[in-house]
Amino acid sequence: MAPSASPSPGLAVTAPVHQARVRVLHPGQGLPPAGAKPGPVVYWMLRDQRLADNWALLHAASLAAASAAPLAVAFSLFPKPFLLSARRRQLGFLLRGLRRLAADAATRRIPFFLLTGGPMEIPALVQRLGASALVADFSPLRPVREALDAVVGALCRDAASVAVHQVDAHNVVPVWAASGKLEYSAKTFRSKMNKVLDEYLVDFPEFAEVVPWDRDQPKDIDWDTLIDTVCSQAEDVPEIDWCEPGEAAAMEALLGTKDGFLTERIKSYDSDRNYPTKPTALSGLSPYLHFGHISAQRCALEAKKRRHLSPKSVDAFLEELIIRRELADNFCYYQPHYDSVAGAWEWARKTLKDHAADKREHIYTREQLENAKTADPLWNASQLEMVHHGKMHGFMRSK
Repeated sequence: MAPSASPSPGLAVTAPVHQARVRVLHPGQGLPPAGAKPGPVVYWMLRDQRLADNWALLHAASLAAASAAPLAVAFSLFPKPFLLSARRRQLGFLLRGLRRLAADAATRRIPFFLLTGGPMEIPALVQRLGASALVADFSPLRPVREALDAVVGALCRDAASVAVHQVDAHNVVPVWAASGKLEYSAKTFRSKMNKVLDEYLVDFPEFAEVVPWDRDQPKDIDWDTLIDTVCSQAEDVPEIDWCEPGEAAAMEALLGTKDGFLTERIKSYDSDRNYPTKPTALSGLSPYLHFGHISAQRCALEAKKRRHLSPKSVDAFLEELIIRRELADNFCYYQPHYDSVAGAWEWARKTLKDHAADKREHIYTREQLENAKTADPLWNASQLEMVHHGKMHGFMRSK
């Protein structure tokens, strides 16, 4: 769907959110008639599971404040095979993070609606609440884009007055603003990013004050039962204990006084990050960035403040955090076959085809690979690290 240059009629705001970060998927029909109660704004949270430093939530709050309307947050669990094809390890981390988020939202008097029946419960919730606008997260992945299209289609059909906006709160530079096409390499992508980075890498504004919530309240959530039920349906890959989910834990990993990456370990990042025997040189932020418990933009802003401590390390971190990480979104957004060999560049497909008949020194079964029973001790060690700790050293992932 094509971006729109301005918010919906009647929902115009003095928005703190860069308008190129916002796409209007459906304009709605503006403000209600005089004397009518304005409908609430619902933020459909998915990829960015946090309240702080969240451009999508900030935009939703701005829309609500401009209309003197209340604000709510909704999260929908995807059904199989997308979300529930994840392992117990990922699902437990996700749900325990949401549990903390729901508690934080309650403290801020923002209602949190957890929907367990899939994304198509969103239109029903929007209509039940009489919402005036729905603000959605951005993800380049096919199942999420298809779900968003289905939700927009249902709302356009059944509730033409509901505006639907999408905000890229995950990338520092919105994926559609960074480049209009599939980029060939980090080199071509970097040059485009550097032209606009200063425009987008700005600090977050204060949260707009919205009127108190006066609509239907969310149902109480029995988190223990929900976590047990959902995780029991997943393959039994055990949860990890070295990484606590949630926004507070993410900020502690970034800025903590005991072992924070930017406060304690950033100086060795440039020199040691490619040595698997020196794992503390890595940031340890990947789980928090993946689940949206922390904003990449916050990480970048805090890193820039500390550039004087180690310019080379901070620059190397920003390269990985912004250029390399957002190049992956560019690939998934503009390459429809991102999850198959058909999505590889022609030279890569040709190389694979040319060497398909090459004799292999070893041919392993899936069981041998899963149990790290190969002839390569380094590969085995990397696989065991993934199995037992839920991660693999970044240098080994690229080999």
